[in-house]
Amino acid sequence: MFPGNFRLLAGLGNPGSKYSETRHNIGFMSLVKLAEKESIDFRLSKKLYGHIAQIGTGEKSILMLMPDTYMNESGKSIRAALDWFDLSVEQLLVIVDDMDLPLGRLRVRSQGSSGGHNGLRSIINHLGTQNFCRLKIGIGAPSINSDQRKAMTISHVLGRFSEKEIPIAEQVINEVIEGLDLIQSDGIIRAGNRLNCYQPKDLSA
Repeated sequence: MFPGNFRLLAGLGNPGSKYSETRHNIGFMSLVKLAEKESIDFRLSKKLYGHIAQIGTGEKSILMLMPDTYMNESGKSIRAALDWFDLSVEQLLVIVDDMDLPLGRLRVRSQGSSGGHNGLRSIINHLGTQNFCRLKIGIGAPSINSDQRKAMTISHVLGRFSEKEIPIAEQVINEVIEGLDLIQSDGIIRAGNRLNCYQPKDLSA
C-alpha cells in the first residue's frame, strides 16, 4: 500500500477524550479509520511526542503520526518524527481540518501558508518552511458573518459533528483514505484533480 514518496502521514488534532471526534480532530479520525482498515494499532512514543503506527515494513513502509502535543504544538512532534526516521519534508503529508472549506470538501496542496490554522502554523515554524504537502478536509464555518465567525470559531472547531453532519464526515474520511492511495500512485497533481472536485452524496434525499 502507498507505493511512492510519502513516508509520514501526520493527522492533526487534540489529544484526549475531551476532544475526541470534534471537527478539529478530523485529521486524527482519518488516521484512526485507516489504522482500522489495515488492522494495526497506534502506540504512544514519548520521544516523538505522539502516537505512531506503521503500515508495511522496510523502505516501502508508511508511518502514521498523531501528535500528543495539542494542536498549537503539532510541529514539535512532526519535527521529531522526521528527524528520528531520517525523513525529508518532501516525504511528509499532513491531514488537517479547514474551516474555509464547506463540510466534506477536500483540497490537496503541495505548499502554502497556515491560513490562520494553529497546527499548520506550528509545523511551518518547526520545519522552517511552508513547502510541505497537506490534504485539507472541510469542516465548514460557523457563520458567513465575519464578526460572528470570529466569535464562534473556537466553539465550532472544538465542537462535535451534529447528527446531520456525521454521515458527511464519514463519507469524506472514506474518500481521504482512497485519496491517499491515489496521491501515492498518481502523484499529488493528478490526485488533486479528483480530490479537489469531490462532493459528498446528499444522504437526505
